[in-house]
Amino acid sequence: MFEAYRAFYRWPTGGDAAAAFLRERLEKSESVILIARDPAGGEPLGFAQLYPLFSSERMARLWLLNDLFVVPAARRRGVARALIRGGEDLARETGARGLMLSTHVNNRTAQRVYEAAGWRRDDEFYSYLRDLV
Repeated sequence: MFEAYRAFYRWPTGGDAAAAFLRERLEKSESVILIARDPAGGEPLGFAQLYPLFSSERMARLWLLNDLFVVPAARRRGVARALIRGGEDLARETGARGLMLSTHVNNRTAQRVYEAAGWRRDDEFYSYLRDLV
């Protein structure tokens, strides 16, 4: 699923790099991965990966909902909403003040899902990214 997620955003896939990346995040407790499974057969339907953050302004923990993916056959069945709720539950359980996420400006489907789940688009701050490689 992780490779399919990366392919969706047109990143290169293949090889052992993805598995090594995920393994390292988990071994170092640098992320939490939630997996939604089909109640009938147990096959994975989607995942969300969250990274811990801290806000100096809020002087509190936040979580970054960095990755959310639902396999095409399971879309429009509430899987994304369940994963979002799972992330919100994790944030509450760890005493976080909130969650953050970003999605591609053209990913209208994801935007509708987040907004229907009660998220609001931040029009107060711009996001910047500087690639170093």
